[in-house]
Amino acid sequence: MTLSLHNTLTRRVEPFQPLVPPRVTLYTCGPTVWNYAHIGNFRTFLFEDLLRRHLEFSGYEVFHIMNLTDVDDRTIKAAAAAGKRLAEHTAPFVEAFFEDSEYLRIRPAHVYPRATESVPAMVALVERLLERGVAYKGEDGSVYFAIGKFPGYGRLSNLDRRELKVGARVASDEYKKDDPRDFALWKKAEPIDEQVGAAWDAPFGRGRPGWHLECSAMSLDEVRRRFAVETLDIHAGGVDLIFPHHEDEIAQSEAATGCPFARYWLHGEFLNVRGTKMSKRFGNFLTARDLRDQGVNAAAVRPLVWQTHYRQPLDLNDEALEGARQGVKRLGELHERLRERGRSDSAGPAGTEVLAGLSRDVARDVAAALDDDLNAPQAVATVFDFVRAANRELDRAAGGAATALATFERIMGVLDVLPTPRALTPEFRRWIEEQLAARERARKTKDFEEADRIRVELRARDVELEDTPSGTKWRVL
Repeated sequence: MTLSLHNTLTRRVEPFQPLVPPRVTLYTCGPTVWNYAHIGNFRTFLFEDLLRRHLEFSGYEVFHIMNLTDVDDRTIKAAAAAGKRLAEHTAPFVEAFFEDSEYLRIRPAHVYPRATESVPAMVALVERLLERGVAYKGEDGSVYFAIGKFPGYGRLSNLDRRELKVGARVASDEYKKDDPRDFALWKKAEPIDEQVGAAWDAPFGRGRPGWHLECSAMSLDEVRRRFAVETLDIHAGGVDLIFPHHEDEIAQSEAATGCPFARYWLHGEFLNVRGTKMSKRFGNFLTARDLRDQGVNAAAVRPLVWQTHYRQPLDLNDEALEGARQGVKRLGELHERLRERGRSDSAGPAGTEVLAGLSRDVARDVAAALDDDLNAPQAVATVFDFVRAANRELDRAAGGAATALATFERIMGVLDVLPTPRALTPEFRRWIEEQLAARERARKTKDFEEADRIRVELRARDVELEDTPSGTKWRVL
């Protein structure tokens, strides 16, 4: 089966054909490092991680670019509020993003261009747009893109530019205006920009780049220098970026180059927390480090994300997370059984060929599911069908475990949902022992509600208990 992807630009699922196969240039919008990235951001980053892994599994040579937006309205305001220079304010959030990405097992991009380090490319892009007559310097000293001079404006978001309010401008990266017209490419320097060190000299006036300009300049600069092209194979991000961010990227990039900016546009849906879109206002704002601090194994977060198609809203709740934990536990148990059996594998009874056949079938079916617009829910369901069938064959003392193990690990290289034991530090062991002692005291006094509460708390930290006649045994999942 050929890989097919839903292209937001055409609103169709299309066969994937890169510009210069087997190379694939993939650009994904990275975090704005004014604060910690929240788990909704990482839902998008995880879908992009699956996309990249499947492309590489399928034999493509992916070059992945992810930007870091370290200058925009929010970063400037946050730095000023903290009394810091821009670089000082954003540095810890950049570091946190990489830590959180590692925690969630997201493969690093090949390059992470930073907006503040790419200003020369941005200035060059603005000059090119001014020369072509599709940009102009406004009375306020900022430079704007004239969307009336770009006939294709609105294709990505399916907007008719005639419906946009004439004369309105997007002068803020935060899009507080409902009916934008021309948008800012370069913003005249204000006192707050100078205060935090977010202003640069340019032929058209001292100022700073607009957010849309940043992504176009950084992505085009990377592929132009490395591959002598001005078209990306895939541009991906969240649905909230379709308009105006990605629409504006297309306009300024194609007006400057005369080439299609990206062949395929992929967008991931929102993540809701307990049925409500995540927001600080609703008190359900979660970061990846919140989950990590709560002891949630990343292996449980990834399959939770895969259980919903990337183009459908995902609801994060305690029940779904616990279900993912249990599923990951089953995957880990099968992996261990296959490893143990594989060490002493020999030609078993009738089940030998069945187990080998099952492993071939699951590899084929998972690949087919992911070829179908990254149908991760179907891929995960196929894996758990294999878990049930493989366990049956292992119960029959079938051989072929080594073959099945190799195939299983190849699949896990794409989904990456096998549990990894939590590091048993002296502090963590001491905490476990204290909880076990408290639980034992509660049981002796017949306070079973408290004993159950402690069991649940241990389970939340991936510590599983087993009560036996000889005492309580425990293990870290």
